[in-house]
Amino acid sequence: MGKVIVLEAPAVIGYEEYPDRPTTHWGSLFGQETAEGLNGYDLGGRTMRLRTAILGCGGFAHRHAANLVGQASKFEIVAFCDRHPERAQALSARYTDGRAAVFSDHHALLAAAALDLCVVCLPPYGHSDEVEAAAARGVHLLLEKPIALSSEQAWRMVAAAERAGIKTQVGFMTRFGAAIARFKQMLDAGETGPVGLMSARYFCNQLHAPWWRDRDKSGGQLVEQVIHLLDLMRYVMGEPATVYSLQNNMFHRHMPDYTIEDGSGTVIGFENGGIGVVYASNGAIPGRWINDYRIVAQNVTADFTDANHANFTYTAGPLLHTEIVSADVPYHLQELLDLHAAIVEDRPPVTPIREGALSLDLALAARQSAETRSVVTIARPSQAE
Repeated sequence: MGKVIVLEAPAVIGYEEYPDRPTTHWGSLFGQETAEGLNGYDLGGRTMRLRTAILGCGGFAHRHAANLVGQASKFEIVAFCDRHPERAQALSARYTDGRAAVFSDHHALLAAAALDLCVVCLPPYGHSDEVEAAAARGVHLLLEKPIALSSEQAWRMVAAAERAGIKTQVGFMTRFGAAIARFKQMLDAGETGPVGLMSARYFCNQLHAPWWRDRDKSGGQLVEQVIHLLDLMRYVMGEPATVYSLQNNMFHRHMPDYTIEDGSGTVIGFENGGIGVVYASNGAIPGRWINDYRIVAQNVTADFTDANHANFTYTAGPLLHTEIVSADVPYHLQELLDLHAAIVEDRPPVTPIREGALSLDLALAARQSAETRSVVTIARPSQAE
C-alpha cells in the first residue's frame, strides 16, 4: 500500500539566514509523499470511498460538507441528520442536489444508512450516545470539540470507541498547521530540546449563538474555544500536572443570558517541569480572531502568528539562525484527509478521541480552578480507562 497524499498543494517553507537547511514541504512533516499531489491513495488501483453522514447541521457543518464534496474520490455524502430536519434537508439540497437522505434521529441514521464515517458537528450540550451507537456499528468518527461537557461522558466515549476499534479524529485542526507540524517534527527528533515555556493568546469579540453564552450549554469560552490552545500545549509539552485559572465576565454583565467568562488567564504546570500560560478575551477587536503563541525550547525559540506561520530562532550554537515557516495548509481538510488515511492504512490518526478527552479534562480542571480560586491537580487517567 502506498503513502498518503494529503495536500492540495505543497506548502512552501522558506528560510532566511539558514542556507544549510534544505527546503521542506508539508507532506514530509508527517512522513508523507507529496510528489503526486492530491490524487487520492495508491491502493493498487483501488480507491476507498467512504459512505459519510453529517450529524448536526448548524453553521460549522457547511465547512465539513464542502470539504467532503471537494474530495469526492474519497467520500460520498449519503445522509444528513439534525433534530431540525429542515436544516438537514437544506444541506442535502445544497451539497448533494437532494440525493443524501435526511434524518432527525441519529439512531435511525445509523440503522439505515450503512455508514463508514460520521462527522459529528453537535454543540457541546447536544452530545448523548452517538459515539457509543456509532462504535457499536463499526462507524468511524470525526468529532468537533469539545467532545462533551463532562469528563465522565468523554471517557465513556473513549471506552466505546477504543473497545470497538473504530478510527476517531477530534477537530483540533491547528495540530495540522505547517508551522506546528515543523516544530513537532523537530521536537520528536530531539532537535529542539525540551519545551520550557509556551504562551498562547485567544482574542475575539463576538456574541455567537445564545447557547454559546450559556455556561451550562457551552462550558464557557475556555472549554468551547480556548481548548484549541490547551490541546496545542499538550501536543508539544506533554501532560499537565497542575492548573490555576482566573476567569471573569468583565464586559457582558449587563446581558442576563451571558453567563460565561469573557476574560481568562490560566497557568499550567506540566509533568516535565514546563510552564504554559494561556490568556483569552471575548472583549477584544470586533471582527478579528487572534490566535497566536510562543514557545521557548532549549535550542529553539518559536514565534507563531498562527499554526501555519512562525519564525524559529535556533539558539544552541554560537550564532543565531532564523527559519521562517509560511504556508496556507487548510487545517480542516487536512484533519479529514488524515482520518481517511488512518482508515485506509489502519494506523492511528493524529488526534484520536482519547486526545479529545485529555484536553477536555485540562479545560474542565481550569474551570474548576477558577470556581474554587485554587490550584487544581490533574489526575492522569490510565490507558485502560
